[in-house]
Amino acid sequence: MNFLSQLTGSFAQPCTENPTVAMVESAYLHHGLNWRYINCEVTPEHLGDAVRGARAMGWAGFNCSIPHKVAVIEYLDGLGESAEVIGAVNCAVHRDGKWIGENTDGKGFVQSLQESIDPTDKTIVMLGAGGAARAIGVESAFAGAKKITIVNRSEDRGQAVTSLLNEKTPADAEFVRWKGEYQVPAGTDIVINATSIGLFPDLEARLALDLHTLTPEMVVADVIPNPPETRLIREARKIGCTVIDGLGMLVNQGVIGIKYWSDVDADPTVMRSKLEEIFGVTTESLT
Repeated sequence: MNFLSQLTGSFAQPCTENPTVAMVESAYLHHGLNWRYINCEVTPEHLGDAVRGARAMGWAGFNCSIPHKVAVIEYLDGLGESAEVIGAVNCAVHRDGKWIGENTDGKGFVQSLQESIDPTDKTIVMLGAGGAARAIGVESAFAGAKKITIVNRSEDRGQAVTSLLNEKTPADAEFVRWKGEYQVPAGTDIVINATSIGLFPDLEARLALDLHTLTPEMVVADVIPNPPETRLIREARKIGCTVIDGLGMLVNQGVIGIKYWSDVDADPTVMRSKLEEIFGVTTESLT
Protein backbone atom coordinates (compact mmCIF):
# COMPACT_ATOMS: atom_id res chain seq x y z
CA MET A 1 0.00 0.00 0.00
CA ASN A 2 1.32 3.39 -1.02
CA PHE A 3 -0.51 6.55 -0.07
CA LEU A 4 2.08 8.95 -1.52
CA SER A 5 1.18 9.93 -5.06
CA GLN A 6 3.72 11.23 -7.54
CA LEU A 7 2.80 14.82 -8.33
CA THR A 8 2.63 16.73 -11.61
CA GLY A 9 0.55 19.72 -12.58
CA SER A 10 0.17 23.01 -14.37
CA PHE A 11 0.94 26.66 -13.60
CA ALA A 12 -1.17 29.19 -15.50
CA GLN A 13 -3.37 32.27 -15.25
CA PRO A 14 -6.20 31.77 -15.97
CA CYS A 15 -6.43 28.01 -15.51
CA THR A 16 -10.10 27.29 -14.83
CA GLU A 17 -11.01 26.55 -18.48
CA ASN A 18 -8.05 24.23 -19.11
CA PRO A 19 -9.21 20.57 -19.34
CA THR A 20 -5.65 19.16 -19.26
CA VAL A 21 -6.04 17.96 -15.67
CA ALA A 22 -8.95 15.67 -16.57
CA MET A 23 -7.21 14.44 -19.70
CA VAL A 24 -3.91 13.60 -17.99
CA GLU A 25 -5.49 12.01 -14.93
CA SER A 26 -7.58 9.77 -17.20
CA ALA A 27 -4.30 8.46 -18.62
CA TYR A 28 -2.80 7.96 -15.16
CA LEU A 29 -5.86 5.96 -14.11
CA HIS A 30 -5.91 3.91 -17.31
CA HIS A 31 -2.26 2.94 -16.93
CA GLY A 32 -2.51 2.20 -13.21
CA LEU A 33 -0.19 5.04 -12.15
CA ASN A 34 -0.40 6.38 -8.61
CA TRP A 35 0.10 9.89 -10.00
CA ARG A 36 -1.85 13.13 -9.71
CA TYR A 37 -2.04 16.27 -11.86
CA ILE A 38 -2.80 19.50 -9.99
CA ASN A 39 -4.15 22.50 -11.89
CA CYS A 40 -2.77 25.65 -10.21
CA GLU A 41 -3.71 29.30 -10.68
CA VAL A 42 -0.33 31.06 -10.47
CA THR A 43 0.18 34.79 -10.93
CA PRO A 44 3.35 36.07 -12.62
CA GLU A 45 4.76 37.45 -9.36
CA HIS A 46 4.40 34.01 -7.71
CA LEU A 47 5.79 31.89 -10.56
CA GLY A 48 9.22 31.55 -8.94
CA ASP A 49 7.62 30.44 -5.67
CA ALA A 50 5.54 27.85 -7.55
CA VAL A 51 8.58 26.36 -9.27
CA ARG A 52 10.53 26.27 -6.00
CA GLY A 53 7.53 24.62 -4.35
CA ALA A 54 7.38 21.93 -7.02
CA ARG A 55 11.08 21.31 -6.53
CA ALA A 56 10.69 21.13 -2.74
CA MET A 57 7.75 18.73 -2.95
CA GLY A 58 9.48 16.39 -5.38
CA TRP A 59 7.19 16.89 -8.36
CA ALA A 60 8.10 14.88 -11.47
CA GLY A 61 7.27 17.82 -13.70
CA PHE A 62 4.73 20.44 -14.63
CA ASN A 63 3.20 22.27 -17.55
CA CYS A 64 3.33 26.03 -18.02
CA SER A 65 0.70 27.91 -19.94
CA ILE A 66 -0.21 31.56 -20.46
CA PRO A 67 1.48 33.80 -19.33
CA HIS A 68 4.48 31.83 -18.02
CA LYS A 69 6.03 30.05 -21.02
CA VAL A 70 8.95 32.47 -21.35
CA ALA A 71 9.24 33.77 -17.79
CA VAL A 72 9.61 30.26 -16.34
CA ILE A 73 12.97 29.78 -18.06
CA GLU A 74 14.86 31.81 -15.46
CA TYR A 75 13.75 29.37 -12.73
CA LEU A 76 14.91 26.22 -14.56
CA ASP A 77 18.33 24.57 -14.76
CA GLY A 78 18.44 24.03 -18.51
CA LEU A 79 16.50 23.69 -21.76
CA GLY A 80 15.86 20.91 -24.22
CA GLU A 81 16.82 21.44 -27.86
CA SER A 82 13.41 22.54 -29.15
CA ALA A 83 12.69 24.77 -26.17
CA GLU A 84 16.03 26.50 -26.63
CA VAL A 85 15.31 27.24 -30.29
CA ILE A 86 11.70 28.29 -29.62
CA GLY A 87 12.60 30.37 -26.57
CA ALA A 88 9.58 29.13 -24.61
CA VAL A 89 8.75 26.25 -22.27
CA ASN A 90 5.42 24.54 -21.72
CA CYS A 91 6.69 21.37 -20.01
CA ALA A 92 9.28 21.16 -17.22
CA VAL A 93 10.85 17.81 -16.41
CA HIS A 94 12.75 16.78 -13.26
CA ARG A 95 15.71 14.99 -14.80
CA ASP A 96 18.86 13.86 -12.94
CA GLY A 97 18.23 16.29 -10.12
CA LYS A 98 17.69 19.25 -12.46
CA TRP A 99 14.65 21.02 -13.87
CA ILE A 100 14.82 20.93 -17.67
CA GLY A 101 12.43 22.95 -19.82
CA GLU A 102 10.93 21.28 -22.89
CA ASN A 103 8.40 22.47 -25.45
CA THR A 104 5.78 19.92 -26.50
CA ASP A 105 3.29 22.34 -28.11
CA GLY A 106 4.83 22.29 -31.57
CA LYS A 107 5.56 18.57 -31.52
CA GLY A 108 1.99 17.85 -30.48
CA PHE A 109 0.61 20.04 -33.24
CA VAL A 110 2.78 18.49 -35.94
CA GLN A 111 1.72 14.98 -34.91
CA SER A 112 -1.89 16.07 -35.22
CA LEU A 113 -1.19 17.73 -38.58
CA GLN A 114 0.52 14.62 -39.95
CA GLU A 115 -2.67 12.63 -39.43
CA SER A 116 -4.20 14.71 -42.26
CA ILE A 117 -1.27 16.03 -44.32
CA ASP A 118 2.50 15.64 -44.59
CA PRO A 119 3.97 19.14 -44.05
CA THR A 120 7.03 18.34 -46.18
CA ASP A 121 7.44 20.98 -48.92
CA LYS A 122 4.12 22.59 -47.99
CA THR A 123 3.34 26.31 -47.66
CA ILE A 124 1.85 27.44 -44.36
CA VAL A 125 0.04 30.60 -43.28
CA MET A 126 0.26 31.14 -39.52
CA LEU A 127 -2.14 33.60 -37.90
CA GLY A 128 -0.57 34.95 -34.71
CA ALA A 129 2.95 35.30 -33.34
CA GLY A 130 2.71 34.26 -29.70
CA GLY A 131 4.23 31.30 -27.89
CA ALA A 132 2.07 28.73 -29.69
CA ALA A 133 2.98 30.20 -33.08
CA ARG A 134 6.70 30.10 -32.25
CA ALA A 135 6.51 26.44 -31.24
CA ILE A 136 4.35 25.38 -34.18
CA GLY A 137 6.45 27.33 -36.66
CA VAL A 138 9.73 25.80 -35.48
CA GLU A 139 8.45 22.22 -35.37
CA SER A 140 6.63 22.56 -38.73
CA ALA A 141 9.87 23.82 -40.27
CA PHE A 142 11.83 20.92 -38.80
CA ALA A 143 9.12 18.59 -40.18
CA GLY A 144 9.86 19.87 -43.69
CA ALA A 145 7.55 22.83 -44.32
CA LYS A 146 8.93 24.86 -47.24
CA LYS A 147 7.48 28.32 -46.58
CA ILE A 148 5.81 29.83 -43.51
CA THR A 149 4.05 33.20 -43.59
CA ILE A 150 3.57 34.83 -40.20
CA VAL A 151 0.51 37.11 -40.08
CA ASN A 152 0.27 39.36 -37.02
CA ARG A 153 -0.96 42.80 -35.99
CA SER A 154 2.13 43.60 -33.93
CA GLU A 155 5.06 44.04 -36.30
CA ASP A 156 7.68 43.58 -33.57
CA ARG A 157 6.34 40.19 -32.48
CA GLY A 158 5.69 39.06 -36.03
CA GLN A 159 9.15 40.00 -37.22
CA ALA A 160 10.68 38.28 -34.17
CA VAL A 161 9.06 34.96 -35.05
CA THR A 162 9.93 35.37 -38.72
CA SER A 163 13.58 36.06 -37.90
CA LEU A 164 13.67 33.06 -35.57
CA LEU A 165 12.43 30.74 -38.31
CA ASN A 166 14.80 32.13 -40.93
CA GLU A 167 17.82 31.98 -38.64
CA LYS A 168 17.21 28.71 -36.77
CA THR A 169 15.26 26.49 -39.18
CA PRO A 170 15.50 25.43 -42.85
CA ALA A 171 12.14 27.00 -43.78
CA ASP A 172 11.71 30.24 -45.70
CA ALA A 173 9.66 32.61 -43.53
CA GLU A 174 8.10 35.98 -44.24
CA PHE A 175 6.09 38.44 -42.18
CA VAL A 176 2.82 40.07 -43.27
CA ARG A 177 1.22 42.82 -41.21
CA TRP A 178 -2.36 41.91 -40.31
CA LYS A 179 -4.51 44.84 -41.49
CA GLY A 180 -8.21 44.39 -42.09
CA GLU A 181 -9.34 41.02 -43.36
CA TYR A 182 -6.36 38.86 -44.31
CA GLN A 183 -6.55 37.20 -47.71
CA VAL A 184 -4.95 33.78 -47.86
CA PRO A 185 -2.68 33.57 -50.93
CA ALA A 186 -3.62 31.11 -53.66
CA GLY A 187 -1.57 27.94 -53.45
CA THR A 188 -1.40 27.90 -49.66
CA ASP A 189 -1.55 24.34 -48.33
CA ILE A 190 -2.13 24.86 -44.60
CA VAL A 191 -3.78 27.70 -42.63
CA ILE A 192 -3.25 27.73 -38.85
CA ASN A 193 -5.00 29.88 -36.27
CA ALA A 194 -2.40 30.23 -33.50
CA THR A 195 -4.24 33.10 -31.79
CA SER A 196 -6.65 32.90 -28.85
CA ILE A 197 -9.54 34.30 -30.92
CA GLY A 198 -12.52 32.00 -30.37
CA LEU A 199 -11.33 30.66 -27.01
CA PHE A 200 -13.98 30.10 -24.33
CA PRO A 201 -15.92 32.12 -23.27
CA ASP A 202 -15.72 34.30 -26.41
CA LEU A 203 -17.14 31.54 -28.58
CA GLU A 204 -18.40 33.65 -31.48
CA ALA A 205 -15.29 35.79 -31.87
CA ARG A 206 -14.37 35.99 -35.54
CA LEU A 207 -10.93 36.11 -37.09
CA ALA A 208 -10.33 38.98 -39.50
CA LEU A 209 -9.96 36.49 -42.33
CA ASP A 210 -11.45 36.65 -45.83
CA LEU A 211 -13.19 33.27 -45.95
CA HIS A 212 -13.62 33.60 -49.72
CA THR A 213 -9.86 33.03 -50.07
CA LEU A 214 -10.07 29.59 -48.42
CA THR A 215 -10.42 26.68 -50.85
CA PRO A 216 -11.38 23.02 -50.37
CA GLU A 217 -7.79 22.01 -51.15
CA MET A 218 -6.52 23.73 -47.98
CA VAL A 219 -6.10 22.23 -44.53
CA VAL A 220 -7.35 24.58 -41.80
CA ALA A 221 -6.20 24.02 -38.23
CA ASP A 222 -7.11 25.76 -34.98
CA VAL A 223 -5.00 25.38 -31.84
CA ILE A 224 -7.91 26.24 -29.51
CA PRO A 225 -9.10 23.16 -27.58
CA ASN A 226 -11.99 24.83 -25.75
CA PRO A 227 -14.30 24.71 -27.60
CA PRO A 228 -12.99 22.04 -29.98
CA GLU A 229 -15.31 23.27 -32.74
CA THR A 230 -14.45 26.94 -33.08
CA ARG A 231 -16.16 29.32 -35.45
CA LEU A 232 -13.18 29.03 -37.82
CA ILE A 233 -13.45 25.23 -37.87
CA ARG A 234 -17.20 25.40 -38.61
CA GLU A 235 -16.78 27.92 -41.41
CA ALA A 236 -13.82 26.14 -43.00
CA ARG A 237 -15.70 22.82 -42.97
CA LYS A 238 -18.62 24.43 -44.84
CA ILE A 239 -16.17 25.50 -47.56
CA GLY A 240 -14.94 21.91 -47.87
CA CYS A 241 -11.53 22.33 -46.21
CA THR A 242 -9.95 19.51 -44.26
CA VAL A 243 -10.12 20.74 -40.66
CA ILE A 244 -8.01 19.96 -37.59
CA ASP A 245 -9.34 20.91 -34.16
CA GLY A 246 -7.25 21.82 -31.12
CA LEU A 247 -7.94 18.56 -29.26
CA GLY A 248 -5.35 16.69 -31.33
CA MET A 249 -2.57 19.07 -30.35
CA LEU A 250 -3.65 18.99 -26.70
CA VAL A 251 -3.74 15.18 -26.60
CA ASN A 252 -0.44 14.72 -28.39
CA GLN A 253 1.48 17.21 -26.27
CA GLY A 254 -0.02 15.48 -23.22
CA VAL A 255 1.24 12.10 -24.43
CA ILE A 256 4.72 13.55 -24.91
CA GLY A 257 4.67 15.19 -21.46
CA ILE A 258 3.62 11.99 -19.69
CA LYS A 259 6.43 10.16 -21.50
CA TYR A 260 8.93 12.79 -20.30
CA TRP A 261 7.71 12.52 -16.71
CA SER A 262 6.98 8.81 -16.27
CA ASP A 263 8.49 7.02 -19.29
CA VAL A 264 5.02 5.58 -19.94
CA ASP A 265 3.57 5.66 -23.46
CA ALA A 266 0.10 6.97 -22.66
CA ASP A 267 -2.83 5.83 -24.80
CA PRO A 268 -4.01 8.88 -26.78
CA THR A 269 -7.44 7.39 -27.44
CA VAL A 270 -8.19 7.32 -23.71
CA MET A 271 -7.17 10.96 -23.38
CA ARG A 272 -9.16 12.10 -26.41
CA SER A 273 -12.21 10.17 -25.24
CA LYS A 274 -12.12 12.01 -21.92
CA LEU A 275 -11.99 15.38 -23.70
CA GLU A 276 -14.85 14.43 -26.01
CA GLU A 277 -16.86 13.39 -22.96
CA ILE A 278 -16.18 16.75 -21.32
CA PHE A 279 -17.16 18.77 -24.39
CA GLY A 280 -20.06 16.53 -25.41
CA VAL A 281 -18.67 15.83 -28.86
CA THR A 282 -17.47 12.82 -30.84
CA THR A 283 -14.59 12.41 -33.26
CA GLU A 284 -17.08 11.87 -36.08
CA SER A 285 -18.90 15.14 -35.36
CA LEU A 286 -15.64 17.08 -35.55
CA THR A 287 -14.53 15.76 -38.93
